[in-house]
Amino acid sequence: MTYLAGKIALAVNAGAPNNGRGENTTTTPVKKARIRGQWYPYVSAQAFRRWLRDTMTGMGMVASPTERVGKAQGKAQKANTAADPIRYADDDLFGYMKAGAKSADEATTLRDTPFMVGTFMSVEPARPTEDFGVMSRGIEDPVLHGHEFYTADLVAPFLLDLPRVGTFTLPAKNGSGRANYLSSDAAMSVAQAVSMGAEAITFRGHPAVRLPLEVRRERVAMLLDALAELTGGAKKALHYGDRTPALVAALPMAGGVNPLTFVIDGAPDGSGLLVSGKALRQELHAWEGQWEAPVRLGWRPGFQERARKEFDHDVAGLIDEGQVVIDHPRSMLRGLAEEIRTGQHDAWFDDPAR
Repeated sequence: MTYLAGKIALAVNAGAPNNGRGENTTTTPVKKARIRGQWYPYVSAQAFRRWLRDTMTGMGMVASPTERVGKAQGKAQKANTAADPIRYADDDLFGYMKAGAKSADEATTLRDTPFMVGTFMSVEPARPTEDFGVMSRGIEDPVLHGHEFYTADLVAPFLLDLPRVGTFTLPAKNGSGRANYLSSDAAMSVAQAVSMGAEAITFRGHPAVRLPLEVRRERVAMLLDALAELTGGAKKALHYGDRTPALVAALPMAGGVNPLTFVIDGAPDGSGLLVSGKALRQELHAWEGQWEAPVRLGWRPGFQERARKEFDHDVAGLIDEGQVVIDHPRSMLRGLAEEIRTGQHDAWFDDPAR
C-alpha cells in the first residue's frame, strides 16, 4: 500500500474558524459558498494546512522560514518559503513554489504536495449569523463592528502519498522534470541530503534522492500526531472552539483513489452528516485487493450518536472480523503514528512491485 486515503469531519459550534474578505463593510464575513440557492460555510484547504503546520511547529518542528518579495501592491508581490524540503519537514509534506526571475540563476523551484486535502464544506445549508459589537471603552465616539459565525459539521477528503515523503526527483538532462523536483539550483540541498544519508534512486521513472527511512517515518508520524491535536482558526477570543477532528477515517490504498468519498459525506437531501456503513461495505468489495485492513475510524463520543449506532450496526460483521476498527480520533491517529514510527508499516513507503 502506498497511499493513506481518508475523510475528516470538523464540528463547528457557534464559530468563525475561517474568515472571508469583506468588501466596503465593517462586518467580517466567514467563508461560504452559495450552492443551489443556499449558503454553505466552509474552511479552505489553505487554512486547514496552516492549522496543521502551526500545530506541528508547536510540537517542536522547525518550520520553513517565509519571505515576502516583490512590490507591496500590484501583481508582482510574492511570498516564498525557503523551498528546502531536505531541511524542513513542512516544505516536504505540504509542498511549495519559489518563483524566481526568468534568468538562469533564478529558476522557479516547486514541489506539489504529498499531503493533499480538500475544502472543508458544510454538509448542510447553514446561513451565518451576524454578531454586532461595539468598542466604547475610554473613547467618546464608539466604534461599531460586526462579524459572522455559524454552527455546522464540515467534511473534507485527504490523501497522503507516502513514498513521496522525503523523496525528491531531479530535472532530466534535457531540462524537463516533474512537479516534485529539486531544481539544479538545489545542489547544496542535495549535498546536504547525501550528508544525512540520502540515497540516489529512480522514482516513478525519474532520477531522485531519498532521505533515510527513519526521517520519512518521523515526518509522517508527526503529521498524524499533529492532526490528533489540531488547533487553530480565527476569532478564538470570541468564538473559541475545539478544532480536533470529530470524526476521521483512514484506509491504506495501493493507488491514489479514495473509497471513502461517499462513505462520510453530506446527505443528498441536505439534512446533515451521513456516515454509511452500507456504502463502506460496497466500496471495500469493489476495491478488493487494493486496500489493507483495517479501515481505521476515530469517532468522538457524543458526536452524531444516532449515526454512530446505525453505522456500528451496519458494519458489525466487519468489526468482528477486524476489517474495521473504531476508536477515539486522538487514540486512533496517535496509535497509527506510533506504528509508523516503529517501522510496522515500512512497506507503505515504497511503490508496490509491478
